[in-house]
Amino acid sequence: MLDDLDRSLIHALHIDGRAPFSKIAAALNVSVQTITRRYQRLRATAGLRVVGLTDPSCAGQTPWLVRLTTTTSTGQSLAYSLARRRDTSWVKLTSGGTEILLVVNIPRGAEVSRASLLQDIPRTAGITAVSAHYILHTYLGGPTAWRGHVAALTDHQRRLLEPNPSGPAHRRAPANSDAALLAALQHDGRATLSHLATATGWSQATVTRRLADLRAARAIFFDVEVDDALLGATAQALLWMSVAPSHLDRVATTLSEHDELAFVAATTGPTNLVTQAMCPDPEALHHYLTRRLGALEGIHTVETTPVLATVKAAGRLPLAAGYRRPPQ
Repeated sequence: MLDDLDRSLIHALHIDGRAPFSKIAAALNVSVQTITRRYQRLRATAGLRVVGLTDPSCAGQTPWLVRLTTTTSTGQSLAYSLARRRDTSWVKLTSGGTEILLVVNIPRGAEVSRASLLQDIPRTAGITAVSAHYILHTYLGGPTAWRGHVAALTDHQRRLLEPNPSGPAHRRAPANSDAALLAALQHDGRATLSHLATATGWSQATVTRRLADLRAARAIFFDVEVDDALLGATAQALLWMSVAPSHLDRVATTLSEHDELAFVAATTGPTNLVTQAMCPDPEALHHYLTRRLGALEGIHTVETTPVLATVKAAGRLPLAAGYRRPPQ
């Protein structure tokens, strides 16, 4: 499990993923050396990583939630193969390892049958069923972090860590010339200016200016990946709900305020609302389903699928690790 300082560091990185260690140390009232050591230890033992991401809608992409049902013998290997693709994120093994859930970001206007991975998956991969759900609206997730990540700092500490972007305040999409910069940040959101300059072929001054512009225009945000089980979320499940359309917005908005949930989105399909629950144990998940979720009017059905493993989160697989073999 993580201690209070670990949790505070994770919270600080959610506020500003590129904050200098000196700024974080000052806000947490510890030494820079202590923060540096904690960060390196969390990277090595908890999978901590800061990743720079673009909002799909801002980047001209359409996110689809895809469910693949596979045979028992092919589930793990297919999940890790899908995780290596650049157009996928949120690759999870669920339901005894025979179901894979992933998000595919498709260029807006492209035909799903031709532009997505659905046509590219070999028929010999042992897939027995495929369903694709268009994500209509995200109520919780993306730039909005799970509260389990951001419940450690005081209001005063939060204010000390808030970034102060300069430049335009309106939302603006990244330019085509930003591709190399965005790719580097998706691997490591805290990459040094020197590394980013090498990756882009720009000077460090140009990198600094362009990064500031992208952040000011809200074209990019920084997320934190970490082993959530170390934060106490050992019982994770996806909840697929069928909600009356007249109640959908109210129910989704209410759910987005629940501390137990890390993701809430309206989708197409027979179930029109999907969430991810993060609970300390199965009993807590049962309590949430029966007491809090069950009390909401307008939810007709709920399908609960346990998450066994997160193969890929928001960022690309780490360069150093490359392809990660499935656990034996």
